[in-house]
Amino acid sequence: MSVSRGGKRAMESLLMVLSLAVVLVHLAGGSPPPDPVNCMHGTSNCTITNTYGSFTDRTICRAAKVTYPGTEQELVAAVAAVASTKQKVKVATKHSHSIPKLACPGGDDGTIISTARLNRTVCIDVAKRLMTVESGMVLRDLIEAAAAAGLSLPHSPYWYGLTIGGLLGTGAHGSSLWGKGGAVHEYVVGMRIVTPAPASQGFAVVRELDADHPDLHAAKVSLGVLGVISQVTLTMQPLFKRSVTLVRRDDSDFQEQVAVWGDLHEFGDMTWLPHQGKVVYRRDDRVDVSTPGNGLNDLLLFHPSPTRGLIDARVAEERLQENSTDAARCEAAALQAATSERSSNGFTNDGVAFTGYPVVGYQHRIQASGACLNGPDDGLLTACAWDPRIRGSFYYNSGFSVALSKAPAFVADMKRLRDLNPDLFCAAVDARVGVLLRYIKASTAYLGKPEDSIDIDIVHYRSRTDGMPRAHADVVDEIEQMALHKYGGLPHWGKNRNLAFDGAIARYPKAREFLGVKDRYDPEGLFSSEWTDEVLGISGSPNIIKKGCAIEGLCVCSNDSHCAPEQGYFCRPGKVYKEARVCSFIKDY
Repeated sequence: MSVSRGGKRAMESLLMVLSLAVVLVHLAGGSPPPDPVNCMHGTSNCTITNTYGSFTDRTICRAAKVTYPGTEQELVAAVAAVASTKQKVKVATKHSHSIPKLACPGGDDGTIISTARLNRTVCIDVAKRLMTVESGMVLRDLIEAAAAAGLSLPHSPYWYGLTIGGLLGTGAHGSSLWGKGGAVHEYVVGMRIVTPAPASQGFAVVRELDADHPDLHAAKVSLGVLGVISQVTLTMQPLFKRSVTLVRRDDSDFQEQVAVWGDLHEFGDMTWLPHQGKVVYRRDDRVDVSTPGNGLNDLLLFHPSPTRGLIDARVAEERLQENSTDAARCEAAALQAATSERSSNGFTNDGVAFTGYPVVGYQHRIQASGACLNGPDDGLLTACAWDPRIRGSFYYNSGFSVALSKAPAFVADMKRLRDLNPDLFCAAVDARVGVLLRYIKASTAYLGKPEDSIDIDIVHYRSRTDGMPRAHADVVDEIEQMALHKYGGLPHWGKNRNLAFDGAIARYPKAREFLGVKDRYDPEGLFSSEWTDEVLGISGSPNIIKKGCAIEGLCVCSNDSHCAPEQGYFCRPGKVYKEARVCSFIKDY
């Protein structure tokens, strides 16, 4: 197939940018992302967003003020202040990575309580293998402090810029079916949480939950609607090492492997590269601490990058989306995938160079990464790729899970959709990331996964223009609806767009128990918002029905006006899952 002139220019720009990034990535300093809370007058007249600078509905959340408690006593005073006046209140973390509007208080006169200054280690009991930290501590600092004491947090998300309170609130996780599984909340054995209280109790109380307290099952995945977590106690393990090998195979037996890979490897995951017909299997296991190696997981996507390069890469991406052929997009996707593979996806054997697999390293150096948080502010010469202060990367992240028992059939359906036209996936899925599949064990948390599951992460292009279609958006939309509706899947609490949360709470067997705890801890609903009430099924629906809503992921289309008919996008059934309703470009259908 021939490539358009515009497509060639975009690919040339992309090649230059990627080459520059690989050369400069270890030289970059990295300006950390800004505080998600921004106020016009000191700590009043504020806006709150996420680290990406945009919620799924593109609205701006406002608050009358923000407070930054630095001690538990100050935190109690902050909660008492809002409870005494019955103001709406929400918690914001240092980076606020939740894509949905979990940090938005209701209306414009609410209060934000930031945990940015609640970031210390409270105590470490090496003999009992327990670690207590304040809720605003960033995961990076937690795992480093644990390692210095000879301990390891057994599992964590792959990005270490999350705070412990934030990641618990949304059920963040790594990948494992072994032991208690890969979700951090399964290792919580104690919590101190500040909740509203009657005037007779000073309008706020500290509730101390130990491992045997039944309310811990609600508090350890709470969506922030119970109160403010003050401290968390985690059960740790002796410092250990892991051995990682990335194995690239064709995807002919992908559906069979998805059922067994998690049982074979403690930290195993899979990355599907649909257009290439390949799967990258992560063979990742615990090894004896005496095994030689000081490897480091330093994922390239989380590196600080030259800002000029990030801007140019986004311009090239926009050209490919809007003006190029599928052939041009596939050539660019192959280039991006090859660049990631040459960089060993950021793994090094000694923190500097990659000399081959396996990469053996200590748990805290392998389990998570996020180098773009670490450097001093360099005036935005370099930045995280998604920093909202620059016009760099801008994307959706669809995260959802399917019961492991149904995963082979789901994967087979995804492959059938791919086989109809593999080229469509070049635009639909970010080639640098592919489709990431992680394992999650059934949880004891009321809002955790009710059964062993496979979690699917898809990063895909998002236009900065409201209502602007993205090329072959129907591919991801069909996969998502297939997972959620055909296979009864669940959305990730901290990811995804509005449509994924509609009716999801009904698929949690312990939802009623969770709402019972919520009613006891916060009977006035001060920590709730319109968004959380919709997601929890209390009132309303997270769907926003309006012109172009399906293009933005705010609804599932039911008529053409929900798409972009004036641009050739109409509401049509899915190609494999016929019950899906997706916005398809009429020439592709």
